[in-house]
Amino acid sequence: MTKGRLEAFSDGVLAIIITIMVLELKVPEGNSWASLKPLLPKFLAYIFSFIYVGIYWNNHHHLFQTVKKVNGSILWANLHLLFWLSLMPVATEWIGTTGFAKNPVAVYGIGLIMAAIAYTIMEHVIIRCEGEDSKLKEAIHSKYKEYISIIFYVLGIATSFFYPYIAIGFYYLVALIWLIPDRRIEKSLKEN
Repeated sequence: MTKGRLEAFSDGVLAIIITIMVLELKVPEGNSWASLKPLLPKFLAYIFSFIYVGIYWNNHHHLFQTVKKVNGSILWANLHLLFWLSLMPVATEWIGTTGFAKNPVAVYGIGLIMAAIAYTIMEHVIIRCEGEDSKLKEAIHSKYKEYISIIFYVLGIATSFFYPYIAIGFYYLVALIWLIPDRRIEKSLKEN
């Protein structure tokens, strides 16, 4: 199977995820600026989740630039990632509706950490399938970004039960780490 088919399917799923999230934003009741205030938590949740989906889409694209061929293991690893990302609209709606309450923020973090773990598993599966000469293995010889992200997610989830806004801060830090596409991959692709 060519990797283009997997990428097209993934792009479609991510586009649907963003569409579902934006459809949850409702038109304000009234025509004053004050009528926007009740929508602010939902809009902030949407922005945050849109950024996260964008980060995954961008890094997924970079990741698959290193892949030569796709097999069943890579397909299932990719579906595993898409499963966790597909739950983001529900978690986004919950944190937005509740104004970033502790339990919804914890569930949001659990979804984020599971997506991060799925992404890391997908990297491992790609490297295993492509062997020792894998471009991806060469590019990500250090998994510092992956492991620090998981640590911040764990801290965010633990903190969410006491200080949900600090937990969101941990999730935000992870987003900042990954906002710029993985330079390790870009550097490896330029060298080849």
